[in-house]
Parts: sequence; C-alpha cells; structure tokens
Amino acid sequence: MCTVRAVAELLTVEDALARVLEHVRPLPSEPVELADAANRVLVEDARAAVDLPRFTSSAMDGFALRAADTPGTLPVVARVAAGRPVDRRLEAGEAMAISTGGVVPDGADAVVPIELVRDEGDTVVVPKVAPPGANVRPRGGDVREGEVVVPAGALLTPHRLAALASAGVARLLCGRRPRVAIVSTGTELRRPGETLRDGEIYESNGLMLAALVAGSGALVGAPEQVEDDAGSHEAALARGLEADVLVTSGGVSVGPHDLVRHTLAGLGATEVFWGVAMRPGKPLSFATRGDTLVFGLPGNPVSSLVGAVLFLVPALRALQGTAHPEPPFETGRLAAPAMRRASRDDFQRALVERTGDGVRLRVLAGQESHMIARTAAADALVHIPRGEGELAAGAVVRYLALDGAAGA
Repeated sequence: MCTVRAVAELLTVEDALARVLEHVRPLPSEPVELADAANRVLVEDARAAVDLPRFTSSAMDGFALRAADTPGTLPVVARVAAGRPVDRRLEAGEAMAISTGGVVPDGADAVVPIELVRDEGDTVVVPKVAPPGANVRPRGGDVREGEVVVPAGALLTPHRLAALASAGVARLLCGRRPRVAIVSTGTELRRPGETLRDGEIYESNGLMLAALVAGSGALVGAPEQVEDDAGSHEAALARGLEADVLVTSGGVSVGPHDLVRHTLAGLGATEVFWGVAMRPGKPLSFATRGDTLVFGLPGNPVSSLVGAVLFLVPALRALQGTAHPEPPFETGRLAAPAMRRASRDDFQRALVERTGDGVRLRVLAGQESHMIARTAAADALVHIPRGEGELAAGAVVRYLALDGAAGA
C-alpha cells in the first residue's frame, strides 16, 4: 500500500506520458472476424490470401486487343462481362469488347477505352496506336498472396478493412479491448434533466470520458457518480479496480473533500505520480494496482478533457497493441501572439483555419478550466510550450484535433 503526498514535484507532460506508457502491458490477443474488426488493433501482420487482382483485368470499358494490331479495323469476336470467364484466346487481328474488371483474354496486351474507338457492332475501328499494357491491370499488381496488407500495430480503419476484404482475409488477430470503469466524484453533481438546487451542477465529465474511451476502441460501462464520503468512494473505487482501467473525475487535489487518492491507497493502489506541469489539468494522478491502470483526472471539465486526451487515450491504444500510441500532434501557425508560462505547458482551445499557406490556429476567448461550453466551438487543443516571453503571431506550434482526439 502506498502513502499519498500532499505536495509532489510536477512532472513535465513528456515525462508523465513516458511513465504512463512504461506501466502499460498490452492485453492478450484474440481472433476477430473481419466484419467485427472496425477500430480494433492488429497484433500480427495480416497477409493476403490471394493475389490482388486475382487475374489480369481491364481498367476500362473498351476493347481488348493486341497493341501490334493498332491502328486498324478489327472483328469483334466476343464480349467479356465482369465476373464471367473467357472461353477462348484472342488471336492476332481480333478484338473483344470488355467491361471494367473483366478478365483480359490470353493473347491480348492492351485495352482501348470505348470513347476512343468507333464500335460498329461486328467490328471496331481503332484510329490510334495503343501502347502495350494500356489499361490492363496485371495479376498481383496490387499485392501478392502472402504479402503483408496491414502490419501489426495498425488501427483497423475503414480503408484498411476494405483492403483486407479485397485480399481475401476473413479473420484477424487483434488485441483485446480494455474494460474501463469511470467514477465521477462530488456531492454537488446531478444528472442532466434533474432539478438543480443551490450549489449543485450538472455532471458532464462521465459522459465525455465514456465517449473518449469508446472512441479509443475500449469497452466502457455506465459511469458511476458518488458523493464525497469515504464509504461511497471506497465501494465505487473497489468496483472500478476490477476493470483493466479505472478513470476517476474529481477528488484528486489536496482539499478536505478530495478523497480519491487516499481511498485508492487504502485499496492497495500504488501511486506512480501526482501533478503534471501543465495548464489546465495540473492535479492529475496516475496509479496502478496489479495490472489495473488508474487515472485520477481533475473535476474541472476542460482539465479532465486535456488529461484524458494526453494520457488516458494513449494508454488505451497501447493496451490494444497500437504501434504508436502517442497523441497525434499536427503543426500549424498561431493567428495571434500567445504568452508562455515559465514552468508549465499550456493547452488552449482554438479554431483551425485552413488557408493557402497551411493551418492557422486562432485561440478562443475564455480559457478557464471550468468553461466547457466554450469548448464546443473549438476544433483543437493548441500546445503553448513552457518558456519565457511571448510566441509571436505566425509561430509554428503543435496542436491536437479535437474531432479525432480518440482516434489513431
């Protein structure tokens, strides 16, 4: 059992993320049918079951022929539809009408598009020379049987699923999806739709965190809400520790009603760190109990969002075997100057403006950590790195797109 310190040295964002990922052990793999594999993570290379294309095929509606016979007028000896076999070889001086995706007959080495010829029914007039290989898709030109289609560690996005299906892959080996429990703490919290009394507020963090967790490919139960008393905390956190990941919201600072860290210590959790040199989200804790990861996020909604995006989501990706779980930062330029903080990284909500010169980031007014409604207008979290002085307008900075915060 660990002891909880009231004051701790603040870690940098980089060091805090490194410590989180050091404690992640990828979950066991499991077989998954291709139809059920969306947003799962591969843990071994997926290889083509067939050549793709499986046969030499036409890239166009047109006429299959020999390049050496062009230009000229050729008899049309057959018409080839997609999905139908060709029952004869194409001989010198002949042509066959062919559909896109149709089997190019043996003997043909080019396809001339229908709009470049004159189809006269029994004959076709080809006015220009057709180069050998024109509009012909060779067998295995996309991928050969046994070659890697999608590598281990990749997220199975829609375009990757399409590639695997085309290559005949029906079953995959994926990382097990983490089971995540969420507990929001605070006597003042009420569910949206309930009547508020003085001092009460609507709870939003549980819903936000559950959406982030689900978008990261993990399995999440209904968030729990507990009041600020020791018994309620102990019961809810004990249940949550049975999951692969426990996420708490609120109660991780050093006030008299901040019970989460002490309660977790009493339940056998070992605190890895408390406090990160960032704004918002400084009072963030990370602990473990056995194989369970525990993230203690601040109660202020924007602080909770920033902490989840920077640390929780990467951990969930890593648990599933993602090759690169780190937050997917992009770069853009500040639309206006921004002051830096000497000892803390700042993550500010901003609008992304795409111009001919690239991405411009316009920081929004109202950056307080409780202002979650202002966040609805934001596209991104802009990283203003710690340091002295001001970043000028036009300075290159990193940002995280909020619309894809849980994706890979």
